[in-house]
Amino acid sequence: MAIQTKFRLTVKQRDSYLELVQMFPLTSIRSDEHLEAAQAVIDELLAKADLDDGEHLYLDGLSDLVADYEDEHHPIALASDADMLRHLMEAKGVTQAQLHRDTGIAKSTISELLAGRKAFTRQIIRKLADYFHVDVGVLAANL
Repeated sequence: MAIQTKFRLTVKQRDSYLELVQMFPLTSIRSDEHLEAAQAVIDELLAKADLDDGEHLYLDGLSDLVADYEDEHHPIALASDADMLRHLMEAKGVTQAQLHRDTGIAKSTISELLAGRKAFTRQIIRKLADYFHVDVGVLAANL
């Protein structure tokens, strides 16, 4: 039974896509060894100067399979509020004193936030998000 779909590959796309599927089939990643092999294929594709459409489609599919496996077997813990603030400050190159002057947040509050002794409030999150030009979700992940 042939399945009709509007998502069809052109002959050129199909050739490169199928060649890659034959070399490394697109199946669920089942082990860390399989993960390493998949990452090697991804690295090889990313090292190419110019991917054709079939290679892009394959890379997208394989990347999704790798992400699914990593999310289940190697989850990355959320950064703490203090870690996120520290990162934003380092990225912008500002000190606690400069952050205080620019945002009006008390020096002691900034110090306690960075030490993890004080929780972020919605008001502080809004000020920091505006100051660092990031979405409030970046700083509100742990609320």
